[in-house]
Amino acid sequence: MRILITNDDGIASPVLPKFVEWAKKLGDVTVVAPKFEQSGKSQAIDFRRHSEVKKVDLCEGCEAYYMDSTPADCVRFAFIGLKKQYDIVFSGINRGYNLGEDIAYSGTVGAAFEATRFGINSIAFSTDVTTFDYAIAELDNAYGFITDNGLFEYARVYNVNIPTVPAKGIRVTRQGDMFYSDDFVNIGNDIYMQTGEPLGYDGEDTSIDIHAVLNGYISISPLTAERTDLSAYERINAIKR
Repeated sequence: MRILITNDDGIASPVLPKFVEWAKKLGDVTVVAPKFEQSGKSQAIDFRRHSEVKKVDLCEGCEAYYMDSTPADCVRFAFIGLKKQYDIVFSGINRGYNLGEDIAYSGTVGAAFEATRFGINSIAFSTDVTTFDYAIAELDNAYGFITDNGLFEYARVYNVNIPTVPAKGIRVTRQGDMFYSDDFVNIGNDIYMQTGEPLGYDGEDTSIDIHAVLNGYISISPLTAERTDLSAYERINAIKR
């Protein structure tokens, strides 16, 4: 199996070599990751300037590059620039959960969506900011659940969030509401900084991604790049005119 790995935390992410070592058990690995952190860039691409791409030594037995651009551009370069084909794209492991409505901002998830433009299945992996240890330990479990149950027959993109406690199990989930609060803080001289903190949730409905993770379960959510509101589309088309 030919595997492409990217992330939005950048080529220097401390978990990236461990993630690559895990993926090497599954097949041949190529890494194209941003030169610098690109959190919150969603599926943005940068076609207004030149982008530096440099081959780097990351792990033995894998081909690795950094690109001075967004995660989605890293995926694009891996296919178009390197002129290679892949069987699956792994994005992550992200430092910070990608849950609820906030997945719209995620560079990790954005890279996974970019893979669908090339007709390739993808998985975005995320965990809390505190430790990657449990996420690495649960990768076999999470990936095995997806492949053993043939989940790519139903969706091309899966968003996986792994708790930072020994997982109670796995829940197939749907997107919840906002996970992070938002604020703009004036730090002086007309300069503002965006900040956010995880919101507190005590819900028990583990079919929702936020509740599943905060209750100690691995959350696996099927996602789609389709932006059409199909319910509205069908209702509108049913109007007699």
